[in-house]
Order: sequence, then structure tokens, then C-alpha cells
Amino acid sequence: MTWESFGARLRRAMDERGPLCVGIDPHASLLAEWGLGDDVAGLERFSRTVVEAMADRVAVLKPQSAFFERFGSRGVAVLEKSVADARAAGALVVMDAKRGDIGSTMAAYAESFLHKDAPLFSDALTVSPYLGYGSLSPAVVLARENGAGLFVLALTSNPEGGEVQHAVRADGRDVGATMLAHLAAENAGEEPLGSFGAVVGATLGDLSSYDLNINGPLLAPGIGAQGATPADLPAVFGRAVRNVVPNVSRGVLRHGPDVTALRAAADRFAEEIRAAVDAS
Repeated sequence: MTWESFGARLRRAMDERGPLCVGIDPHASLLAEWGLGDDVAGLERFSRTVVEAMADRVAVLKPQSAFFERFGSRGVAVLEKSVADARAAGALVVMDAKRGDIGSTMAAYAESFLHKDAPLFSDALTVSPYLGYGSLSPAVVLARENGAGLFVLALTSNPEGGEVQHAVRADGRDVGATMLAHLAAENAGEEPLGSFGAVVGATLGDLSSYDLNINGPLLAPGIGAQGATPADLPAVFGRAVRNVVPNVSRGVLRHGPDVTALRAAADRFAEEIRAAVDAS
């Protein structure tokens, strides 16, 4: 069976709902702000509320796997239900797990998140290419087979990332640019959008020295609490701005646990993002 590609589903969701991605990041301090315990019951309440508030209106929800895994098997069970419920309500799910390894281990990670029959099957998975881009091959292959996608760490917003991503290769191109070139090759000829995206921080300022036109999505963390604003997007991403999926986590989630307040915050960000992109 041929599955509709992640890129096609994402393009449609972005056009219909706007490009906003909201994180599901139940870290301990945020659970406390919501008046919830730092336990499985609090995790479940938090996740259920975010999915209820967001899954029928935003293009993408992005659960951070680590915040569920820290509770063991019961936390992973909450994650499984959150993923299933979010997808059933129409949101695409990007699993933020940043997996990266080689050979059969990378294949097993891929099976966990990118196989249609997996309990944690997600529309896309974040992955780390820093064992070499070729190490991601099992995930690339399985994503293609199952209509899923990848977001590859390329130019991340954390300050430490530069020591790897800005390292210059023998050919004169830095590592971040090399990852973007690999992704452009993966997406060549795909319409309306390729399924293999890059993670590129919205806080990085002028990126005009990089070719961000990879014919794939650009997942852009950093909006809100990290200091970037929707108005910054055109300057950072240039001609690729219409393929940007801006991620907001705390900027929306701090308005919980009230569902109406969460929705209002997401709607405000979505409108600001739409206005910025349309004006570019």
C-alpha cells in the first residue's frame, strides 16, 4: 500500500490551519504551574488537556518524549494515548525524541516511531545526524515506506550547537550546510513538499549564507520563551519562510490548565505567524 507522504499532509495542514506547532512539554516546573503533581496522574492530566485544547486547531503537536519517558512504562503509555488522540483529532504529531545511532540500533529506533503498526507511530520524528548523515538511512527508508517524515538537527538554537554545526569540512562547507544539502537531495522532485525537514532555530538571526530552500519543512524552535517572535521569521528564513513550522511551547502552555486560555494563546501566535509570513 502507498501512503500519502508526510510532506503532502503537512502542506495541507499548514494551508488549512496555519503552520503553528505547539509542544507538549510536561516538565516538572510547568506541571507545578498548572497545580499538578510531578507524577503520572499530573502527566496524564497535562497531556490530555493540551491535546483537547489544541489537536483540532493547530497543524502540529510535538510531544517531547523525554518528559514522558522519565515516568517509565506508565509515562510511555500516556505518550502513546496522547499521540493517538492528537492524530485522531486531526493534528499531525512530530515526536521530539532526537534519536541517532547506527545500523540495527537506528533501525530499531525507526521501528519504534515510524512504522504504521508501532504504538508510538508518529507523522514525523526528530533525529540527530551527528554519527554521519548516512547513519540515518534506516529511518529515511522506513519513513518513505510508511508515509512519515524526519526533522534532522541542522542549525539548532542552543549555543553549544555551533561547535559541531559550524565546523568547516575539507570542502569548505560547514556541517550545518552539509545537512541541509543532504535534505535537499532527499526532497528533490517531491510535490507539494518533501517529507525530510531540518531543525533550524528561529533565534539564529540572519541565515542568508545558508540555502534553506530544501523543498522540505523547517521546524523552528525558539518562538516565545527563547526570545524569537513571529515577526522575526521572514528575516531569519528569507524565501523559505512559507515552509517554516514555528514551534511554541511555554509561550502557549503557561496559559494552562484553562482550555479556553490555551486556545486563545495558540490563536494569537497563529495569527501573528500568519501575518508575518503573508507580509514577507
